[in-house]
Amino acid sequence: MELPAPLRAAVDRALEGIALSDLRRAASILSTRYRAETRDGRLHLDDELAVKAYLTTRLPATYAAVRTSFEAAAAALPDLAPCSMLDIGSGPGTALWAARDCWDTLREASLVEASPAAHRIGALLAGHLSGVTANWTARNARDGLAGIETADLVTMAYVLDELEPTAIPALIERLWSLTGALLVVVEPGTPAGWRRILAVRDALIGLGAHIAAPCPHAAPCPLTPPDWCHFARRVARSRLHRLAKDADAPFEDEKYIFLAASRAAPAKPAARVLAPPRQGKGHLGLKLCQPDGHVETVLVSKRDGDAYRIARRLDWGDTFDPAPSTQAIRL
Repeated sequence: MELPAPLRAAVDRALEGIALSDLRRAASILSTRYRAETRDGRLHLDDELAVKAYLTTRLPATYAAVRTSFEAAAAALPDLAPCSMLDIGSGPGTALWAARDCWDTLREASLVEASPAAHRIGALLAGHLSGVTANWTARNARDGLAGIETADLVTMAYVLDELEPTAIPALIERLWSLTGALLVVVEPGTPAGWRRILAVRDALIGLGAHIAAPCPHAAPCPLTPPDWCHFARRVARSRLHRLAKDADAPFEDEKYIFLAASRAAPAKPAARVLAPPRQGKGHLGLKLCQPDGHVETVLVSKRDGDAYRIARRLDWGDTFDPAPSTQAIRL
């Protein structure tokens, strides 16, 4: 996945004149903080250089994860047409760009971000996004979000890792109270990120929310450690991205996990592909989370005709409705 052309151009303008040595140093610090999920009271994006390092090395991957999460929610809720958005922990507005790309009905966005540097650069980027009025608020997700107005679409991406786990249930309850139609939470695709999403899921089910994606059911998650639910999206790296990270490959794979919860019941659920499909001789092996709450490995063979042709085009994270003739091994 690549960034939309207007966003790519806006990012390039924001990065003009930056010294590569400074960018490399800031990118290394930022990467370490993200990987270690550092909670020291500081913001990950605490100054302008850190935000520019994010634009270079993290924005493309975060955009890809959020945009793909929105795509899954939109597929489950085909009638959803959000006009307003509330994004918590917005950074430089990554989720705003992803939401506008997914739903062209979006007209107004409220972005809550504690970092003045992220707020400032995000507002500059948003000036290049047509059709949406973006309003920024300097607030922290920890403060209860008093006075924030409801929105059709509420989003929070890569924020929970900065909070203490005990703060998650109350925050999710507050976000759900602000949600008019759909709440989407995205986290890194690590075991810790999955555990946080499970806490979000439990809280939302307790509040009466419908799980729209990725889970095709509201039963307890059937996966147990050391396994965990996550997905991956391949992201194109720019030349500056490769230089900042001393990387040779023109791409990277962003692993993420998300949850989409809706006020309205989603469309008829289909099984979700939980791992890259395994190609065998004349068949495909698919690890599926089924609508009945179980995980199954399904073998789809050429004898299954249309089901096999569909299965060959599937990717990790897609939905699939197996043919009755497919063989299943329940885990």
